[in-house]
Amino acid sequence: MTSKQAPNTLQKMGLDSPMALALHLPSRYEDETQLCTIEEGLMKGRFQAVQTQGVVIRNQVLFRPRRQMVVTIEDDTATLQLRFLNFYPSQQKQMAVGAHVRVRGDVRDGFAGPEMVHPTVKAIAPDAPLPTSLTPVYPASAGVSQAAIRKAVNQALGDPSLNEKLAEFLPKKLMDELLPSHDWPNLLSAIRYLHQPPANADTQDLLERTHPAWRRVQFEELLAQQISLKRAHAIRRERHAPSFQRPANDTALESRLLKSLPFQLTAAQARVWDEISTDLSRSFPMNRLLQGDVGSGKTVISALAAARVIENGFQAAVMAPTEILAEQHYLKMCEWFEPLGVRVAWLSGSMKAKEKRTAQEMIEGGQAQLIIGTHALIQEQVSFAKLGLAVIDEQHRFGVRQRLEIQQRVGSELFYCHQLMMSATPIPRTLAMTYYADLDVSVIDELPPGRKPIATKVVKAARRQEVIDGIQAWLSKGLQAYWVCPLIEESEALQLQTAVESFEQLTQALPQFKVGLVHGRLKAEEKAAIMAAFKVNEIQLLVATTVIEVGVDVPNAALMVIEHAERFGYAQIHQLRGRVGRGSADSVCILMYAEPLSLAAKERLQTLRETADGFVIAERDLSLRGPGELLGAKQSGDAMLRFVDLQRDTWLIELAQQAAERLLSDHGDLVERHLERWLGSRAEFLKA
Repeated sequence: MTSKQAPNTLQKMGLDSPMALALHLPSRYEDETQLCTIEEGLMKGRFQAVQTQGVVIRNQVLFRPRRQMVVTIEDDTATLQLRFLNFYPSQQKQMAVGAHVRVRGDVRDGFAGPEMVHPTVKAIAPDAPLPTSLTPVYPASAGVSQAAIRKAVNQALGDPSLNEKLAEFLPKKLMDELLPSHDWPNLLSAIRYLHQPPANADTQDLLERTHPAWRRVQFEELLAQQISLKRAHAIRRERHAPSFQRPANDTALESRLLKSLPFQLTAAQARVWDEISTDLSRSFPMNRLLQGDVGSGKTVISALAAARVIENGFQAAVMAPTEILAEQHYLKMCEWFEPLGVRVAWLSGSMKAKEKRTAQEMIEGGQAQLIIGTHALIQEQVSFAKLGLAVIDEQHRFGVRQRLEIQQRVGSELFYCHQLMMSATPIPRTLAMTYYADLDVSVIDELPPGRKPIATKVVKAARRQEVIDGIQAWLSKGLQAYWVCPLIEESEALQLQTAVESFEQLTQALPQFKVGLVHGRLKAEEKAAIMAAFKVNEIQLLVATTVIEVGVDVPNAALMVIEHAERFGYAQIHQLRGRVGRGSADSVCILMYAEPLSLAAKERLQTLRETADGFVIAERDLSLRGPGELLGAKQSGDAMLRFVDLQRDTWLIELAQQAAERLLSDHGDLVERHLERWLGSRAEFLKA
């Protein structure tokens, strides 16, 4: 790589300043401080990577069974073969006969005896000294060599500006009070140590990121994030929002809505409604997350909040991530509100241009009091007359950027609207502490009376016929069922049973019953027609892809078969499973899997069989997938917390929260310095 290309490539990785390079910390280390003879290497190298050196005595390019380069090196003790399946002319030159090379890798048995395949190779003088520190291995993009990153990092660590940028400015008194021990180095020393740990460093602590140097960096990063969140919380309280007081009489819209419902609120729903009601009566915008398992009754709470807002002459909007879920909300809200004289409007991306224009005019003119739709609600051409409340369902399905856009688009120039976010995927405590700390959280922690627990069974795919026979018996009782598949069309790579195939097979196997098929590629009106037919029992068995994951409510459907359950994540299966158990019949969810199972898949299916607790499942999901994916941040390309593991470092999060509070109250002058160091322009992503 030429010096001219290197900066460009590094810049693409965001490594465009000494500070960025200094904070580009290694993911692991290689120990190149030890050297063994080839004879010793042949023994040790079968159990771990070893480093040895010798003179090249042979260099051949072979063409069978495929093009490859085979190099033989020797020292006074033995010979060793190096094999390269991909190589460049420059490497041939580097390992020409007579060259002295130092190599590092694992030893394994090849056709012609012990060999290293694709070892790390350096051309050196025979008496070249060994490094005195461990060799860092950095996260890298395609086309960027470790050598280029190491060189750039070393240059950056020598840059005088770093001394100022990484200078210690957190008050010593505060640090002494908060930090668990005094062995944490200062920030500059910690970063230098992590880039160049000495040969005797505890590599286990470094790899697990529990070394005091790592702890110092993690603490600083968390501190920046917690300050950012707490400031966002404080700024929200300074913003103006319309205040909607509790009604004084029974004629108010929310009282009439409550009376018209065919059920009573559970104690948990009543508690949560009281919290939201208090928020709506304040003069700053509500920013509340409503959590509750599938079927716990979140929708009715959002309807009561909408009723309060509409009663006061404002509009309310409900936004869902998919058309099928938005449509469910629309039908439910029409059923509840239209008899009470409220005008409900619908807006989605698939509407015809004329229908869309009519809906937009109603929204802009204020005739539409309650607006339901997909992300089409936040497009440029949509402007609300007087939006007082935005309800965002399944908020985790919107990416970080989308959620920020929602915050910026909804509301008015004169005031901010209240925001209620809903999620059936419980948010693990550590995630709530770090990414949702500027939200108020309400949890509906009980199911409506009459909801029966769902029995979950795990079954091998080889017993498919037994499952189909069981479905036949089930449908014969007048009940309905779902059959969920992961893919629509055949993928050779995955060789999964597809929705289309399963539909054909089940139609043949169950001729006396009507089988329907719904997937994401159907037009919206086709999807709606099939779902409507299923709801009124014209279709008894619905074969579907995960489009039914959220929002379909059919009380008579009490059985669900999930095919290739090993391919689904925790949250997906938990959501899908919540589609049954909505009526009085005993409910069953069958997780059908193909062998062989990976350890992770086995653990996942076991957990789902044993527990229906959404919070336990969410914690396991977090440990498996990490926060970026759960938050909808992966697709944005922006790293969230880079150095912190939410499960391992919970105690550190609490420490950072305390420090953030102290800094904000007693050291306001240092807050900006700390945020600039760590976040720069990324501050907005940390409060998404």
